[in-house]
Amino acid sequence: MKYMFDLITILGPTASGKTSLAVALAADLNTEIISADSRQIYKRMDIGTGKDLEEYKYEDKEIPYHLIDICEPGYKYNLYEYQRDFNVVFQDLRTREKFPILCGGTGLYIETVLKGYSMPQVPENKELREKLKDKTLTELTSILKTYKTLHNTTDVDSCKRAVRAIEIAEFYRNQQPEERKNKPLNSFIVGVDIEREARRRKISERLQMRLDSGMVDEVRALLKEGISPDDLIYYGLEYKYLTEYLIGRLSYVEMVSKLEIAIHQFAKRQMTWFRGMERRGFSIFWLDAFLPLDEKIMKIKEQLKK
Repeated sequence: MKYMFDLITILGPTASGKTSLAVALAADLNTEIISADSRQIYKRMDIGTGKDLEEYKYEDKEIPYHLIDICEPGYKYNLYEYQRDFNVVFQDLRTREKFPILCGGTGLYIETVLKGYSMPQVPENKELREKLKDKTLTELTSILKTYKTLHNTTDVDSCKRAVRAIEIAEFYRNQQPEERKNKPLNSFIVGVDIEREARRRKISERLQMRLDSGMVDEVRALLKEGISPDDLIYYGLEYKYLTEYLIGRLSYVEMVSKLEIAIHQFAKRQMTWFRGMERRGFSIFWLDAFLPLDEKIMKIKEQLKK
């Protein structure tokens, strides 16, 4: 069937079940998934990123996925590279007459590719970095919020990520908008909405499950590979707090407590971003996370037909 859209986007906060929905929908539509997750691009960073490649199977079908496991840990993948890699995959799927499904929780990645921003490589600004080097994360986050350009306020739970986000925002502030625009994509956007308390409960349960499944050993193995603690801390969330535990900065109890709080805050920031997308002109079709999967698929297909 031909649709009036270029692709489907499925977004939602962490622990909302968006991947399982994308996989079931891809199986129904005989198509493929493009990931929009800023951490699942890294190899061997599986438990901490929630990357479960077994999840890309639905009944007897294996669903092809893209932009997962494409970089070595320690590398600092950026928005420019994501847009470049997304466009390559997107054009390939369209050439093969597939109807792509973009799925993830990294709002900046999603909004950038859908709006068609042309993101040049952003060089290091040593003078700015020197100026910001002694700022706290709270101070850096406040500075970042003063920029009016599209920037990342969701994924900045380490000082290095916040400094980089400010560096990018400062660079783009000096770019003329007409020099940074590609053709926008017309996407049908599905948001998976999960009530706050249910989301908090699922996050806490999932964190304990991941700890029980060997997440500490995963981070320990990355450190043994020779990846520096600073590089893992840069990735934030699980990799920040588990690394700080393994190098002795935090006790186990402190690590678990701080990490749980950080993930809750991260999910809240994700939802703030998605609601901001609506204010910026995107139409999002919200579905209750706890609806049966087949009912979600039915509702999506009904909307596509309209």
